[in-house]
Formats: sequence, C-alpha cells, structure tokens
Amino acid sequence: MTSPRPALTDSLHRERAYHESCRTALAAMVEGAREQVVTGEDVSASGADAEVLGHRLRSRAKALKELPEGPLFFGRLDFDGANGEFDGTNGEHGGQSYHVGRLRITEDPAAPPLVVDWRAPVSRAFYQASARDPQGVRVRRRFGWAPGSRGDSADLTGLEDEHLGRGESGSGEIVAREIERPRVGPMRDIAATIQPEQDDLVRGELTESICVQGAPGTGKTAVGLHRAAYLLYTHPQRVQRAGLLILGPNRTFLSYIAEVLPSLGETGVRQTTLLEEIALHPVTGTDGERTAVVKHDARMAEVLRRALYARVSADGAESLAVPDGSYRWRVPADELVEILEGVRAEEPPYAVGRERVRTRVVRLLQQQAERRTGPRPAAWVRKIERARALSAYVDRVWPKVRPEEVVAELLTDAAVLARAADGLLDPDEQEALLWARPPRSYRSARWSAADLVLLDEVAGLIEHPEGYGHIVVDEAQDLSPMECRAIARRAAFGSLTVLGDLAQGTMPWAARDWHVTLRHLGEPDAAVVPLTTGFRVPAAVLDLAGRLLARLDVAVPPARSLRAEGELRIRRADDVPGETVAAVRDALTRDGSVGVVTADADLTRVRDALTAAGIDTAGPDELGARVTLVPATVVKGLEYDHVIAVEPAAVAEAEARGLHRLYVVLTRAVSRLDVVHGRPLPF
Repeated sequence: MTSPRPALTDSLHRERAYHESCRTALAAMVEGAREQVVTGEDVSASGADAEVLGHRLRSRAKALKELPEGPLFFGRLDFDGANGEFDGTNGEHGGQSYHVGRLRITEDPAAPPLVVDWRAPVSRAFYQASARDPQGVRVRRRFGWAPGSRGDSADLTGLEDEHLGRGESGSGEIVAREIERPRVGPMRDIAATIQPEQDDLVRGELTESICVQGAPGTGKTAVGLHRAAYLLYTHPQRVQRAGLLILGPNRTFLSYIAEVLPSLGETGVRQTTLLEEIALHPVTGTDGERTAVVKHDARMAEVLRRALYARVSADGAESLAVPDGSYRWRVPADELVEILEGVRAEEPPYAVGRERVRTRVVRLLQQQAERRTGPRPAAWVRKIERARALSAYVDRVWPKVRPEEVVAELLTDAAVLARAADGLLDPDEQEALLWARPPRSYRSARWSAADLVLLDEVAGLIEHPEGYGHIVVDEAQDLSPMECRAIARRAAFGSLTVLGDLAQGTMPWAARDWHVTLRHLGEPDAAVVPLTTGFRVPAAVLDLAGRLLARLDVAVPPARSLRAEGELRIRRADDVPGETVAAVRDALTRDGSVGVVTADADLTRVRDALTAAGIDTAGPDELGARVTLVPATVVKGLEYDHVIAVEPAAVAEAEARGLHRLYVVLTRAVSRLDVVHGRPLPF
C-alpha cells in the first residue's frame, strides 16, 4: 500500500488543528450568547426596548444551541495577492484565505472570522470561480469528511485543491462522493456542493419571484431551502419581520426536509402544508374527483364573490333616523343608496366595506350636526357610531357574515348556487357541487379538503390575511388555481420561490404551463428558470424515465445526468411479490436506504410478502429506516439509494395521470433502480 504524500498529510494535520480551534471558538460563542441573554435581562431600559433586546439575544442563543452537530467548514478560498482588484472588491481579499462553512465563527466579533458563512458575499467565489473566471481565487480547497460525522476533527479525511490560476477547475472526487453518499434519514443540506446555476437562483433578490422548472435530481427543493436561508441571512430584519413560509405537499415530505434549515443555522421558520396553513376546520369530509375538480377551478372565485356580495342590498331602502338626546338626525334613502353603491363600486374587502358604509353615514350626520350647532367632539362621533339604529341599518344592508355561512349556503341551496354560478358553471357542474346530505347548519358540516380552499377564498374576500415576506412553494405543479389564489393572498406584498416539475404533476388539475400557474399566483412576470442537469439520478435511470416524457403532454426541456454510474435492472417475474423479496435481499447487500414503491392497492400484498420473508419494513414517515415501503401516491419528493419499483403497469392504471405518477416513482433512485414486473411495461 502506498503511504500518503507527506505534503498532503501535513496539510490534513494543519486543517484538523484549525478545525479544533473553530470548535473551541464556537463553544465560546454559544456560551457567550447565553451570558448575553442573562446580561441583557438585567439591562435597565424601557420595557419595549428590553423586550426587543431580550428577544434578539434569546433567538441568537437558541439558534446556536440548536445548530446540529457536524463539520464546521467544507471549503477554503485562497485569494491571489498578485494584483490589486478582484471581482470588484478593490483588492480587499488579496492575499487572504477564508474557510467556508454553514455559519460564521469568530473568536471575537471584531476579529477576522475563522469561518465565513457560505452566504457571505466573499463565499460566492467558492461556487462561481472557474479556470476561465477565477474571480481572484488562486486555490479552491474542498474537504472530505467521514460519512455521518458529528464534527470530530479526526473525521476530516481528505482534501482537494483546484489551482484556478493554473487553469485547473472541476468538481473533483470529494464533490462526487458527497453527492453520491448513501441517503439514510432526512434530507441534508447541499451547501458544500451547490453548483453555479443553483447558486444564481439561491442568491436571487428578495423582491424577485422566480419559478424553477427542475427535472428529477436537479436539486430544486434544496435550492428553494437554501434560498430561504440566504434571504434570512441577507435581509434578517425584513424577512423575520414579515415572515418566511415553506409550503410542502404533505407531512411526509416536510419531515424529510425538516433538518435542512436548522443545519444551515436557521431555526423558527414555519414549514407546513397549504391545507394546514388555511384550515379553518379539520378535514372530515371527502369529495369525488368530479366535485373536487369543480371546487378547485378558477371560476369558483367569481362564484364565491357573487355569493358573498349578494348579501349586500339596498332593497326596500328607507330613510335613517338616529336619536341624539331628544333630537333625531335623518339621512334620506337616496343618499343612503348612493353611499352603499359607491362603497360597492370601490370593491374593498367585505368587512372594510361594511365599516366604510358606517363611517360615511356618520360623516353625513356629523355634517348635519355641525351645520346646526357647530363642531362636535370625538366622544359624540363615537356615540353616533355605536347608535343602535345605525348598527341595525348597517346589519340590514351589509350584514356580518362568516365564510362558513356563505359556502354552506352555496353548497346546499340550488337556487343560491344557480344565481351565483349563472354563466360560469353549467348545470352538471352545479349539481356536482351540491352536498348530497346537507347538514342542519354550517356548524355541523363535514368539510372536505377542497371546501377549505373555498372557505379561505371567502375569508380573503371578507378580510385580507396577514401575508409573508417570502414564500417557498414546493411541488407547485400540483397546485390548483384556487390553491394558487390562497398562496397569492399571503404573498400580496412579498415574493415567491416556486419549485416544481410539470412532468411530475399528478393531480387532475396539475399544471401544464408555468405561466398559467404564475398568473394564478399573482406573479405573471416571474422568470421561469429550468434546471436540467441532474446530480442525483443516474443517467441510466433518467434515460428510462425519459421514455415516458413524450407521453406526458407537458413541454419540459430534457434532462441530462452527470452521473454515468448507477445500476438499472428490469426483473420480469411470474411471482411479483416473490421477486420483490429477492430484489430487497439483493439491495440489503449494499449500503444505503431501500425504498420499495408500489401502487397503493398492492401495498398490503407486498408488505405481507416482505414480512413473511423476515424483512422488516417501515412507513414513509419513519425516517432513517433501512427498508421503507412506500405507496406511489406519497413518494413524490422523497429519495432512496436503491428503489424497487413494483409492477409499473398497476401504478400507471391507478389514476388518470398514472403515467405522471410512474415518472415520479422511477426517478426516486439515487444509485440503483430495480423494476419488478409481471405485466407488460408501459414504457
């Protein structure tokens, strides 16, 4: 065996010693943050100032305490000192060296950092510098760490240097090993392996909304999460004040990505599903596909608007008399109608319009009173605003209403629905909307998932919800127009990162054109940026899945994989469950996670076969298991080192967009894919 080169060994020892210094400094930072909290609580200041200071200090201490254990740096930049200007920095980095990691580490706030944050401006050169454009970098060093390292300095096992000044550039073996490292447990960050095209998206401006059309394995989810971390770092006050929201398709997916942001030093970010974000009630009802498709259609927005504002009416208008001691102030009926119609024409939120009517009537009464006896104090105005006669009038012409009342009446009263849907929905669509068994009241209604979207639409018409500064939406190709509107209301004054793949759309209303989806999201001018270079899915697997693309009726650019290695086996068998058992046993001879993906209807049959063979399986929510049995309908967004796709024909036939679902199933493999089938393959 050849011994390591002395120069490499010496460099490794020096870097391990440096990492040990960084660990010591980080421990001091954590302890210092705790002491600052104690000191800050003793600061003599106004209550508000002390509260703000305390919150900031506690948040910082909490973030440092919750930082997952792991290596403190993954790269180093050595800048050339031979000239005076580097990438517009006026030479400020000339001759300097910086270790790049997941957060800034320093021995003293005023001292140069031991580690710079991967999001800092100087770190961009780590991802963007090349032999053609070195950006002032002389050497880019990448570090290799033992798999699963918790940050022990001895786990630093290797390093690679690219001498950009000599024209050397490339990802190297360390990046390849990091990308290909076995996937067991939740998704991890990709800060060490971000590619230039991914970095451009991550560092997009806060005010810019972008849509990423990402082929399988191109890292679109990771890009979205890293963009969230970058925005929190770059605009901490603006983003934290306005809020940042991560929306995923289901809880399984959210569990899978939950550790990415904490590993990047960002905690406290809300990660949820759209249904949980908008839910006014738990989901206790179900809809057939025909009914759900109508409820999710964009036309429902106008149907609901009509149903809500049909409650505003000046019919039977009479003059208004408001007692004021022994005197009565009067407003003629025609002036009241003029106020009502004027407010309606302004199209304010329903609750705002109601109070606007009250305010304008009070203004007329105040003008009458001031013409008669002079200026009136604020107390008089407040008394008139609360007058019983005025409140009764406002309740009659612009009544208070709950979203549940509007939706329940619409779905139970055919006449109300017919008026609201006139010219929008045909009779069959209206029939599909009506509840088969109307509840006695909206309080006893069994709300479906689609109903919650309708309720949110009405709630948004009544009163605009509080928005977020930025929202990251993953698997956006499956959003319905009405779901897009729910997100748009929450991003009315913020921006969006929209992530998805049109080829992976599996819902009946799945998008076929990103520009249509972006219009419903309120961002018609957002750029659609394709990611077509796959870093996860091997080329053989991607080529197999590519056979389906021509049949999916979506215009997406073809993807290519940088990974020539990887295995694909097509296993034809009369006994599919038995062959599945054999495939799992083969997979268990290798490292990494094993995902057995089957049509939902075949799940029990496959599980029984594996159990009978003595193979323990976990469900998709049990992260870290060696063998996971996954129904095809929940595998989207997940990944496994070895995927065993069972009976593709059954997956394809299970739903209207079954070929899209099969495309998803085939592209979950990171290293190896076995296709077990007894029936003809649909590709």
